[in-house]
Amino acid sequence: MNVCAPELAEHLQRLPLPMPAPVATRHRRVLAVGVIGPGRVGSALLEQLRAAQPRLVRDSGLELRLCGVVASKRMWLDCDDAELNDRHDGAQIWRPNDLDAFADHVRGNDGRHALLIDCSANDEVAAHYPRWLAAGIHVVTPNKLAGSGPLPRWLAIRAACASGARFRYEATVCAGLPVVQTLRDLLDTGDELLAVEGMFSGTLAWLCNRHDGRQPFSALVREAHGLGYTEPDPRDDLSGLDVARKLVILAREAGWPLSLEEVAVESLVPSALAALPLDACMQRLDLLDASMAARLAEAQALGGVLRHVASLDRHGRARVKLVVLPAQHPFAHTRLTDNVVQFTSRRYCDNPLLVQGPGAGPEVTAAGVFSDLLRIAESLEVRA
Repeated sequence: MNVCAPELAEHLQRLPLPMPAPVATRHRRVLAVGVIGPGRVGSALLEQLRAAQPRLVRDSGLELRLCGVVASKRMWLDCDDAELNDRHDGAQIWRPNDLDAFADHVRGNDGRHALLIDCSANDEVAAHYPRWLAAGIHVVTPNKLAGSGPLPRWLAIRAACASGARFRYEATVCAGLPVVQTLRDLLDTGDELLAVEGMFSGTLAWLCNRHDGRQPFSALVREAHGLGYTEPDPRDDLSGLDVARKLVILAREAGWPLSLEEVAVESLVPSALAALPLDACMQRLDLLDASMAARLAEAQALGGVLRHVASLDRHGRARVKLVVLPAQHPFAHTRLTDNVVQFTSRRYCDNPLLVQGPGAGPEVTAAGVFSDLLRIAESLEVRA
């Protein structure tokens, strides 16, 4: 993945870099990989894996072996097509979707390291995680339904990791930003989390940044929808539920047994709009305008800005709502679809720790998944 600005990347390419020492074949680590959900994120991930394979083998002795891809109704396996890595969606041979058979195939019977990547956003797939982890298969996902779903299932997932398999989900919160890892590092080094506050929706960040009264809020929603910033149904963004899921994931990472039902969520969707079919909803987005104009007027009268913020305090109270923030607040200066998360901890009390950057898009989300894969791969021992 390219993490440099184009001009910086071009400059770096001109620098004389030392050649890495060749990695002996006997030290090569092999990781069998299966990808579930070759949609926008899954397809971006597959491209990143293909592009990185030669470098990973050369520089770190890591061979990523794509063993299969599962779509909604069918799956492709490398035993049917040895060139699967290059043309999974163009393969001529496919089988009906069978998640258990797919996991067994990726794991194999030769004692190899195996990892499944779930990019499906499907609750049925998430329900398989405990079984896969208990069988020793690592799992990486941007699927929020596992980390924010029923608490008993989440506890079963964590318990299944006693097998030695690892479960990583960085991309469930703010795509490729290192939010979960930052929190994990704080806790692992003995810090204590006191509060979390953040803007977790790139869509709502963009809408709040653009909502200045010069055009109706509904026009901005239509523009965001046309640009692909919103979900196919914009109410999925405006309801705040997706943001609440991310807050639950962070709370559980910190050891707080929060459930989605315990989050106080303020939906921006009026009841009259919520009840309409999607087509009718898109025609009546003007129902948003009066309330959002009033909220903007309130913010301007106070000399502040409107921002959509999720918060979790030290007492476990979780909220997702539209708030007025002072112009000096760090969240007042976000750009476009930026996500920003503020951790207040025992160490970072007077000056909270901020993580900020682009938090949406298939490429950055896929990069977050890829980073999780590499963190797992770093811990693997060589197996003959």
